Amino acid sequence: MAKSELIVSSAAPASDGSVLRITPESAGWRYVGFEVFRLEAGQRLQQETGDEEVCLVLIGGKGNVSTEQERWESIGERMSVFEQIPPYAVYVPSGDRYEVEALTALELAVCRAPGKGTYAARLIAPSQIEVEIRGKGSAERRIHQILPEQEPADSLLVVEVLTPSGHWSSYPPHKHDEERLPEESYLEETYYHKVQPEHGFAIQRVYTDDRSLDETLAVSNGDAVLVPRGYHPVSAPPGYDLYYLNVMAGPVRTWKFKNDTDHEWIFESWK
Repeated sequence: MAKSELIVSSAAPASDGSVLRITPESAGWRYVGFEVFRLEAGQRLQQETGDEEVCLVLIGGKGNVSTEQERWESIGERMSVFEQIPPYAVYVPSGDRYEVEALTALELAVCRAPGKGTYAARLIAPSQIEVEIRGKGSAERRIHQILPEQEPADSLLVVEVLTPSGHWSSYPPHKHDEERLPEESYLEETYYHKVQPEHGFAIQRVYTDDRSLDETLAVSNGDAVLVPRGYHPVSAPPGYDLYYLNVMAGPVRTWKFKNDTDHEWIFESWK
């Protein structure tokens, strides 16, 4: 059976450290781009933002980050996403450039979306990131709001989620694939998954009301899942903790979603 077109897997690092790359063109959509780099200590990455804004997320490791106007030395605190602490991140506007120098082995996510150059480059420190416990029972998970809609950006929304072993996440299922504000916003989305222990897997389903899209995916450590439309719940099997980094963007920078009506009763049971 052919591998799903909704999964993009990590590869061995290229010369610049790139292990995973999603562009609007490769995804077949308009807004979200996403890259992951694994840099060795002393390795540098330099890129221009062009007409996109960028959120650099230090997934694990430490580095120096500079833009045309700013420089931050020795940022990064966690070595693993499963340390349960928020990351360091850097917002870089369109029309700018950045350089990342790895001080340790560094896994770096580059989140991209259309920019207008409205806001200056800035550091997003762990102390600035809201931590939320969402859900109840076996759907409880930990949320790190890296770049929520309450914080300034032109298009990007960035969040990471830690789902404990045996728990469900992005659950009950919801979607955001229609432009019908104020009830629902159109947002493309990527999920970048990490699994602990690394040889494990997670399950993600992506489906629409009419089932014109209905895929259930076995996700490995380092895989990214594309969510072009539809509901997209995730499950972490017993014995394996799950992390994912979400990037969302669309024509309007707001997260308004519709729950799957078949499963809304679960919210009432939590009350």
